[in-house]
Amino acid sequence: MNGLSDVRLTLGQQELQQDATPRMSTPADYGPPVSRWTRLLRRISTRRALLTLNDQQLADIGLTRAQANREANLPFWKL
Repeated sequence: MNGLSDVRLTLGQQELQQDATPRMSTPADYGPPVSRWTRLLRRISTRRALLTLNDQQLADIGLTRAQANREANLPFWKL
């Protein structure tokens, strides 16, 4: 082999090793922190919004009226 092929093989091997190492996620990867209250309020408002959707809109998001009613009537602390 010539020198160029050796360099390519070495670089390729290094790239494979880098891809194989698990990458630790940092808080910056997730965006700004969201408070527990913000999540709670968002959950309540989105569940109420389900009740205002018509059947066509529910079909667009893949839900039936019964599924939307069940989800909207869950307590706010349930996911």
